[in-house]
Amino acid sequence: MQTGFLLLVLTLWSSADVGQCVSSCTAAPSQWCSSVDSAIQCGVLKQCLEANFTRSHYHQDDRSVQLELYYESLCPGCRGFLTQMLFPTWTMLQDILSVTLVPYGNAKERFDGKKYVFTCQHGEEECLGNMIETCLLTLAGSSAFQVIYCMESSTDVIKSAEACLNLYQPTLKWASVVSCVDGDMGNKLMHLNALKTGALKPAHNYVPWVTINGEHTDVLQNKAMNALLPLVCSLYQGPKPDACGSSQRKPYRSYCHND
Repeated sequence: MQTGFLLLVLTLWSSADVGQCVSSCTAAPSQWCSSVDSAIQCGVLKQCLEANFTRSHYHQDDRSVQLELYYESLCPGCRGFLTQMLFPTWTMLQDILSVTLVPYGNAKERFDGKKYVFTCQHGEEECLGNMIETCLLTLAGSSAFQVIYCMESSTDVIKSAEACLNLYQPTLKWASVVSCVDGDMGNKLMHLNALKTGALKPAHNYVPWVTINGEHTDVLQNKAMNALLPLVCSLYQGPKPDACGSSQRKPYRSYCHND
């Protein structure tokens, strides 16, 4: 792990525009990815995010099943899968299931010379929802999934965002999320979502689009949509948690008798 981190630092040092970031970057190279602010100030936000150092997806169990969901904040099918299948499964199996959310889906982007401009399948409200959830994934740490679940479960995804944040991550100020959404940070983060979505192989042609351990097939997609928990349990190579059940378990013989 230490060797990998040193290689990352060397890569960042060689790829960063050192001349441009000296005036604003006061952190040592080993600390560039310690926070989103440091990464931005030192001009290495993209590299840090790609290396997962600014996101809370670290798992001690290398055997954990890796699931990535490519989705849109206002897509009805995406909302249904996230709230009714993915989140409940993750709640029960989070020790063996690592979830990465990528809010972008069928959106399009263009560069206007200063920033990226996004067009979303379900309009400007969806672009705003995607941006809020993207910022939450970076700023809210391990509570981000709960906040997003709360938003997607509500009647109004956008209007519920602040209340959901206050419920699940009260130490994060809503003003910080708004600053990300309206600023350069959110724009760069959404561009990374666009790049990651565009790099899918095979290319996605609908959402929700699920990859399991980096792979997408029609069979995996159908199993994930219909029975995600047993799919994750079957793919995990370590000792099965209780939520997976067991073929070795004794038959259940407890009854409530009628008097």
